[in-house]
Amino acid sequence: MIYPNVCGFCGKINEEALCEECFEKINKNLKYQVEEIKGKSFEKHIYLAKYDGNFRENILAYKFSEKSYMYKTFAKLILKNEKICRIIKSYDIIVPVPIHKKRKNERGYNQSELIAKEIAKNIKEIKYQNPLKKIKNNERQSELKKYQRKQNVKNVYEIQKKQIIQDKRIILFDDIYTTGSTVNECAKILKQNNVREILVLTLAK
Repeated sequence: MIYPNVCGFCGKINEEALCEECFEKINKNLKYQVEEIKGKSFEKHIYLAKYDGNFRENILAYKFSEKSYMYKTFAKLILKNEKICRIIKSYDIIVPVPIHKKRKNERGYNQSELIAKEIAKNIKEIKYQNPLKKIKNNERQSELKKYQRKQNVKNVYEIQKKQIIQDKRIILFDDIYTTGSTVNECAKILKQNNVREILVLTLAK
């Protein structure tokens, strides 16, 4: 009664966290692209939209303006797409890209973790697991140039529970895909620990 579910885009009370009016408006501009990837440590990448305009503004508000409740809205955009859901159901585990504990304490939440949990909660065929840990509080990727990003993420992640990921097909979830350096570094570590296949899922590219 005090904090009802609201549509993350317009702020109106809505049990589904995404009103039909906003969904229709936003869905017209969504791409739902599936990319086959070569030369990286993951095989496929799916993203909802280009990282620009209102969609970019909403992601930034979710990450940096204490709007953690928007995780349900972004998860709903994924869950309402039948094609993406069919693909998700063919995997075993969904894993969020971690953030350092210092940054998580400052922000109050890991934006990718919240969405990944909500997806697993609504798709019974996959489980949520969190085997990756960020051990170094490196510089923000968004503040670096393209050639610096690959070096910036080296040796900042480690595996905590090897047994839960071995021989599994994994969805690695992150909010934004820019150069792919972050997800590729996470995927590389997962592959070194006998993960069979990796699909990267992001909100935007």
